[in-house]
Amino acid sequence: MMNKTMLHHAHREGFGEKAIYGAYKIFFGTLVSESRLRIINILRRGKKNVSEIVDEIGADQTAVSHDLARLKNCGFVVSEIEGKFRYYKLNEKTIKPLMDLIDKHMSKYCVHILHDMQGGKNEKS
Repeated sequence: MMNKTMLHHAHREGFGEKAIYGAYKIFFGTLVSESRLRIINILRRGKKNVSEIVDEIGADQTAVSHDLARLKNCGFVVSEIEGKFRYYKLNEKTIKPLMDLIDKHMSKYCVHILHDMQGGKNEKS
């Protein structure tokens, strides 16, 4: 069952249950992309500009910019301008605690999947 606060807010805005599930799909779909997950994890260590993110993940700037736009649109990251640079940082209020919870859950329930996928061999990367 959906949270009553979420339902109330969505209904007040004129959205029904189907639209709410569409929003869930967009939110969780944001986490499906490996490059967006890499960006999230980079930003867990502190704010970065696009060039710094590009250097760290080795992707082209256009792809990183598109990923950042999606992350910003869904509230995963916020941006601020300092001088001539735009810096991105993780949404500390909601996404950082969510990622910490996801890590905790995965370490308890999901790491074994890696063993199953690798036939018991550890991947070094």
